[in-house]
Amino acid sequence: MKLGFGFYRHMLDREHYDFAVQCGATHAVVHLVDYFHQGGQGDEAGQPVGGHNGWGLAGGTPESMWSAASLLALKQSMKASGLELEAIENFDPAHWHDVLLDGPQKQAQLEQLKQIIRAVGQVGIPVFGYNFSIAGVCGRITRHDARGHAETVGMEGDNEMSDRAMPDNMVWNMTYAPGDPEGVLPEISHEQLWSRLKDFLQALVPVAQAAGVRLAAHPDDPPVPRMRRQPRLVYQPGMYQRLLDLVPSRHNALEFCLGTLQEMTEGDIYEVCDKHTRQGDVAYIHFRNVSGKVPHYTETFIDDGDIDMRRIVSILRKNDFRGMLVPDHTPQMSCNAPWHAGMAYAMGYMKALMDM
Repeated sequence: MKLGFGFYRHMLDREHYDFAVQCGATHAVVHLVDYFHQGGQGDEAGQPVGGHNGWGLAGGTPESMWSAASLLALKQSMKASGLELEAIENFDPAHWHDVLLDGPQKQAQLEQLKQIIRAVGQVGIPVFGYNFSIAGVCGRITRHDARGHAETVGMEGDNEMSDRAMPDNMVWNMTYAPGDPEGVLPEISHEQLWSRLKDFLQALVPVAQAAGVRLAAHPDDPPVPRMRRQPRLVYQPGMYQRLLDLVPSRHNALEFCLGTLQEMTEGDIYEVCDKHTRQGDVAYIHFRNVSGKVPHYTETFIDDGDIDMRRIVSILRKNDFRGMLVPDHTPQMSCNAPWHAGMAYAMGYMKALMDM
């Protein structure tokens, strides 16, 4: 197992790399998407939760950053600090909104995604994580419900936000076409969304296989059947297997989010973890904890939720899992560096479990 650390785009600098290494990280996952571009959600260290207007404007990351040359420079700068770049996480909605919406630019955007995967493989980055979702991560709220009143996120039941129709210039909780929307996105069925996913996988998996890259699917967060009047894809554990069976390949894999899986109303987290790591489906793991089930849950400190993380590590060790574990995100602590303290606590706990 590898201890990893996740970086938002604005954290791609020596100061953050050194902090991760000080916490014990040896590997990294990078978000190139600028979720905060011209948006008012979240701050430098926090995570955006998404209001009525979404997170921000898509396309904020310069196109040059997705090139092989830029990715190689990023990989080399991280390696100089002691980190191996293991994964890129998430496409920019500007690159694939019509893939998700089955719009007129779908084929052209699929070709652009193929080029990104080829570039990732060319520089030797083994994994690309994605979340095939129209609404994206939304419907959550920030509150002080973690241990010691620490700031965290969660759900307090269905709310006006989770049922509000999405404007027709938004996907994945980001605006991809500036200006006022003309209307709202039409509602579609779950089967229509699965059909769109199949098109995506049939186009991308052969390219990923040739490039030596594993595509890794994240489950829906929050895992509810519909969000903002749009269907969700993987909101119960068994739906992961359906996704894998659409295009069977080692390169059609999972970004295994323990917190999201635990929030689901069905399944046993230990059985699900055992099954997919035994099958070799898991590319890397979001190692975080929660308390409760949708639509009432709270993200907790890593040692304080409903998941016995020691038992998870035992399962991973039994199944000889050799991928990366990242804390993803964690409650922020009451001090002058809330994010740093929260992440350091999570990383220390993870490293201790892995070293036991």
